[in-house]
Amino acid sequence: MRWQGGRRSSNIEDRRGMGVGRPLAVGGGAATIVIALLVMLFGGDPGTVLSGGEPAVGPGTGGSGRPVDPAQAQLEDFVSVVLADTEDTWPDLLLPLGVQYVEPHLVLFSDAVESACGFQESAVGPFYCPLDERVYLDLNFFRELDQRFEAPGDFARAYVVAHEVGHHVQNLLGISERVHAMRSQSPEDANALSVLQELQADCFAGIWAHHAQRQRQVLEQGDVEEGLTAASAVGDDTLQRRARGRVVPESFTHGSSEQRAFWFRRGLEQGTVEACDTFSEDAPGRRR
Repeated sequence: MRWQGGRRSSNIEDRRGMGVGRPLAVGGGAATIVIALLVMLFGGDPGTVLSGGEPAVGPGTGGSGRPVDPAQAQLEDFVSVVLADTEDTWPDLLLPLGVQYVEPHLVLFSDAVESACGFQESAVGPFYCPLDERVYLDLNFFRELDQRFEAPGDFARAYVVAHEVGHHVQNLLGISERVHAMRSQSPEDANALSVLQELQADCFAGIWAHHAQRQRQVLEQGDVEEGLTAASAVGDDTLQRRARGRVVPESFTHGSSEQRAFWFRRGLEQGTVEACDTFSEDAPGRRR
């Protein structure tokens, strides 16, 4: 991925190394953390599980002042470029829909963080909180993506950021609020609705890639495959098979590997918000 010459975003908050003095709000120890990783990886709204708290640091602030690993410094630079690229992509796509794009902030943290959606540990993976319009990311997740999930590459990492920004777009479009209302009215459909919301965020990540390539030629050979591999690697069936040795489709919250790759590719190929209506009954790939 051609990113080194890209613009850097000013919407990065660095909270790495800053202690969060509150224990995990949900009991269950290591088992709970493993489950949280499986069901909330790339999750849209951890506020459905935890609640409370306010952002600890304002925009533009730094971390604790401790030395940062050079590898993490490069990853921070990379994330800043990808975030800036999403900022350059989404305003023109939402304006015809009557929505003004509000740039989200991306919070870098280590180990644990307090968001407006609640206290979270790194084990939950990257997440978006609609209550404070922030994406939260522990850069160590990229090592997990590379080694544990076998999805290496800079475009795989870009997919992670773009997926979370996709949740922000859903929030601006009012989709997140509507899904929350539907889940409240039909708790039995909560998992299925969560899957549709996550697949749409995958498709929105593909939309970003489509326009970033068309306007700024960011893709290199093999990048699309990296993104598809990352989408597949975090499918519910793949994660469940790895953790339990069996697959329980009715417990899916993010979609199967095939579904996630399908919707990411659809957004990448078509590049329109309309193409990402995963909630339509006749949506292609919905039950793949």
